[in-house]
Amino acid sequence: MRKRAAVLCGVSVVVAGSFTALPADASTPRTADTAQAAKLTWKSCGTTNYPTLQCASLKVPLDHHNPHGRQITLALSRVPHTAKKSQGPLLVNPGGPGGSGLTLAGFVAGSLPKAVAAQYDVIGFDPRGVGKSKPALDCKPGYFNPVRPDSVPSTPAIEKANLQRAKSFAQACGKKYADVLPYINTVQAVRDMDSIRAALGAKKINYFGYSYGTYLGAVYAKLFPDRVRRLVLDSIVDPTGVWYDDNIAQDYAFNDRHHAFLAWVAKYDSTYKLGTDPAKIEAKWYAMRAALAKTPAGGKVGASELEDTFIPGGYYNGYWPYLAEAFSAYVNDKNADPLVEAYENFAAVDASGDNGYSIYTSVQCRDADWPRDWSQWRDDNWAVYKKAPFMTWNNAWYNAPCAFWPTKSLRPVNVANAHLPPALLFQATDDAATPYEGGVRVHRLLRGSSLVVEQGGGNHGITLSGNACLDKYLAAYLTDGTVPRSGGEVDAVCDKLPDPKPLSSAAATASRGSTLHGMLGFRG
Repeated sequence: MRKRAAVLCGVSVVVAGSFTALPADASTPRTADTAQAAKLTWKSCGTTNYPTLQCASLKVPLDHHNPHGRQITLALSRVPHTAKKSQGPLLVNPGGPGGSGLTLAGFVAGSLPKAVAAQYDVIGFDPRGVGKSKPALDCKPGYFNPVRPDSVPSTPAIEKANLQRAKSFAQACGKKYADVLPYINTVQAVRDMDSIRAALGAKKINYFGYSYGTYLGAVYAKLFPDRVRRLVLDSIVDPTGVWYDDNIAQDYAFNDRHHAFLAWVAKYDSTYKLGTDPAKIEAKWYAMRAALAKTPAGGKVGASELEDTFIPGGYYNGYWPYLAEAFSAYVNDKNADPLVEAYENFAAVDASGDNGYSIYTSVQCRDADWPRDWSQWRDDNWAVYKKAPFMTWNNAWYNAPCAFWPTKSLRPVNVANAHLPPALLFQATDDAATPYEGGVRVHRLLRGSSLVVEQGGGNHGITLSGNACLDKYLAAYLTDGTVPRSGGEVDAVCDKLPDPKPLSSAAATASRGSTLHGMLGFRG
């Protein structure tokens, strides 16, 4: 979503040994689909962490209803199978919309048990408009440059300033990409996925998606049910709320998750010296916010930037120790330097972030109807803010360009599906970005699916993140299609991982969890 602390997920790029493309299965009939496989030329693009990664590009129609019209380019990555017998391609997506999936292929291949990963060609891709795909959208570079107006519109002037920002972003997108925006949406991205399948010479795909990637996978399964072999969805979008209602639901869930962080800080009062009463610690947090609204730290961290900095803690509790140290230093030592550092590591938006946000808005604003009357946004968000103030207005302005978007909206896809092989779903009960109810709902909508729950877990993206219980179910499913069955609403339950401890020299090292969460898509 944003730049991450180097200690959490540093990755350096090197050139690795060359690889050649593997031929299509000789037994596969030469159809119009498989004939496209020759268009993919795989070249090494390895990194220090993922040396076997290969890259290719694929041209697809801008408008899949006009296949011979303008073409755009998708960037693909691959870790090829090494087992004698392949189970075919496993497409992976980190969410967003707007997240780059190229490196995720290396992460997934390296995090699965070796015997499992060896059976798949793990395929990453940058969805249309994202990253190394062309064209890559960047509607308004520097849109998140600090210091922005306070997110809470406590005066007409603040509300007007935020409204003007949102309008200007929507107008910039419309002016710069008028010919492209109508085709930046989930359905077109799903048709791109099927073009990838065809170019790989595969009759069916296996799919593994996080966050928004779960919606992408569910929509693919709806449009192409006979082309799905296995389907893994982790941290599941509620498809009945896309996208306005889902964002409202997030506000309540992130507020709860912020309270969990404050309770954790209270537990370690001997380290942070902010008190043992979470309610009083919360008051100190909001006092810090008020002070920063008047005098931004380092000329960078105002009230809105403070929210940006702490929101990632709602996605992944591995960030809590860093956030708590910054909070403590500001309150107790009048030292803003750790807070500025935390902002730069967790929240400052670089060029890739500008690109990710451009796709985030382009997809969400196009996918479904949004209120065009700002008074509805105002009324709804003030009502939510009274109960859940932590992220409500920050989230509202993040999505506000959709009130002024220059393209018409499409209708959301009804993902209900009775024509799939068993799908495997993973959901944490206290996930803030995709609240638990979404996982339960998709479990009901995908007939024959199995739901594995991380009880008490609050992280977003829970498989391949250190929980051996969850990963056991994932590995079994990818090995031979085995899914747990209970006959009830939940098919299997895993205990959550322990919360982190305050930082020490031993704690300040990268982990699989922190690496994954550095890759997950743009703003959930």
